[in-house]
Amino acid sequence: MRVDANFLTDNPRLYEAQFPDPEHLAARFVLDVLARRGIGHGTLLDIGCGTGRDAAHWARSGFHVTGIDNSPRMIEHARAHCPGGTFHQRDMREFQLDRTFDAITCLDSAFLYCHTNDELDSFLGRCRDHLRPGGVLVAEMRNGAFFLGSTELLDGIRERTVEWEGVPYRSRTRLWIDHAEQLLRRERVWDWPGCERELTQRSAWRLLFPQELRRILHQAGFEVLDLFDHPGPRTEPPWHADAALGTSLAGDRLHLVARRPT
Repeated sequence: MRVDANFLTDNPRLYEAQFPDPEHLAARFVLDVLARRGIGHGTLLDIGCGTGRDAAHWARSGFHVTGIDNSPRMIEHARAHCPGGTFHQRDMREFQLDRTFDAITCLDSAFLYCHTNDELDSFLGRCRDHLRPGGVLVAEMRNGAFFLGSTELLDGIRERTVEWEGVPYRSRTRLWIDHAEQLLRRERVWDWPGCERELTQRSAWRLLFPQELRRILHQAGFEVLDLFDHPGPRTEPPWHADAALGTSLAGDRLHLVARRPT
């Protein structure tokens, strides 16, 4: 097994063991959102497609799926496990596929790997150019507003062990806010029996407030259709029971539905 600083993304099977979704809640959530916007089939671009697990479910549900991800190992895994899809190694801020799609998805805070305003503008410009008029963007991400009054995710170090191929892999994760850069930073330290030294992985997400997100989408040429904090791809259906959408926008996650105007 290859081991380096991108521990999870370079080991897709371990990634799926660390973040299991046996009921395909994330993919089904997206299908529900799209169906309510009149998109029950067609073409779909998944940005930050990872292992291709969601893409495979969408392909089985009748969509023609394309995925992009920055990790070559993830793309290799996705091609092997979703033969009905098309996958490319691309930078989400600069990709060019020379076609448009009925829907674009960007889940699990991939949106927030755009750390600067220029990167956000470039990414959303790429999304707009790759959506047909009337096409829908569905995104799910951490909510900057959640951290205004909560230290729930920032208190202490969280330890977790996942067993894969008979080996227990232990991770210790610490989160903190970089106020100057408006980033949520993460340090995750791994160890397992027989490892010669601990492995440290660092990453970060841009933190956006709900109204800030609305403004950014508007400036990029999108119409925001829905912005809610629950339910979402980590919860059981029904997702969009009328009056059940979370509108306090204080939850840990934001769910965005936006359209390219016709």
